[in-house]
Amino acid sequence: MSQEPKPRTYRVLIGKPGLDGHDRGAKVIARALRDAGFEVIYSGLHQTPEMLVRIALQEDVDCIGLSILSGAHNTLMPEIVRLLEAEGAGDIFVFGGGIIPENDIGPLKEAGVRAIFTPGTPTTEVIEYLREACANRYQ
Repeated sequence: MSQEPKPRTYRVLIGKPGLDGHDRGAKVIARALRDAGFEVIYSGLHQTPEMLVRIALQEDVDCIGLSILSGAHNTLMPEIVRLLEAEGAGDIFVFGGGIIPENDIGPLKEAGVRAIFTPGTPTTEVIEYLREACANRYQ
C-alpha cells in the first residue's frame, strides 16, 4: 500500500503595516486561512515594511498578505515588494486587502503586488487564490 504524499502546508504572514489600528478584517482572513489548512503568522498592529520583511524571512513564508485601511497602500505595499526583492526574496509574493480604490489596483499590481481583495470578497475566493498561487511557487 502506497501512501499519498501529505499536501504541503503553505505559510502566510498577515501584516498590518503603518499606523492603521483596525485589524478585524486581517483577523477574519487569518482565521479563514488557518481553518483552510494554511499556517498563519499574524504580525500585530503598527508594523514597518522592514519589520514585516524581517518576519517573512525569519518565518520562511510563501506570501505576505497586507491589510491596509489607512490609505497608505500606494506607499507601503510597493515598499514591501521592493524590500523583498532587495533581500533576494522576490519569490515571496505580496497580496493585499482593505479600503483600496479601484483606480489604485492597477498601479499596485504594476508595482508587484500580486492580488488585491476589496471589502466584501468572500474568504473562499482568497483561499482558492492563495492555494493556486502558493502551489505555483513550487512548479
